[in-house]
Amino acid sequence: MPTFLNINTLYTSDSKRFKLSFHQSGVGMLSSAVSLTKLVYEENPDLLIQVGIAGTFDARMELGKTVAIKDDMVGDLGVMEDGKWKDIFEMKLEKSSYPPYEKRRLPNQWLAKFNLLALPEVSAVTINEISTNEEHIHQLIKKYNPAIESMEGAALHYVCREMNIPFMQLRAISNYVGERDKTKWQMKLAIDNLNEVVIKLVEQLYTMA
Repeated sequence: MPTFLNINTLYTSDSKRFKLSFHQSGVGMLSSAVSLTKLVYEENPDLLIQVGIAGTFDARMELGKTVAIKDDMVGDLGVMEDGKWKDIFEMKLEKSSYPPYEKRRLPNQWLAKFNLLALPEVSAVTINEISTNEEHIHQLIKKYNPAIESMEGAALHYVCREMNIPFMQLRAISNYVGERDKTKWQMKLAIDNLNEVVIKLVEQLYTMA
């Protein structure tokens, strides 16, 4: 379950305060979208940061590494037809560059401003079902060329782009997509590295607030 950092810089007549709060959404895109929308309306944050772990499609990527997501996309909204995956854009149910999409993707236009630690910037795909089928994994890679997979990232990008809220998505790599032997996962390493990155980033944000 991902955690969200809700950051506000509050100004009074004689001072400036940096407010940081934490928020957890449910698992998957649906609960994340509802939870985030409520949060935005209630808090009107200056910046939302989603932090969590993820699997990677890239066998060259080091487990435990923390990355920033430059764009995300929904990878399971469509139909499997004649053995091929067709998304809502190929089905003509949505235009590929109709807001909040840009060429099927949900890019983060604020990343250049807030990636203060110069984290590697990668593409992601979000699906509600963790990928284990080799053929499906191959189709996701061929169609979207993502570096990582999560279950909530696209919800963050969609909501924040629609509501014009600056955001970041940070993910630490815990496993390779398709690997279900959890003895080979690096959950603790990923979470420890992620926590370290988040602390450093918040410190940087505080100094620039």
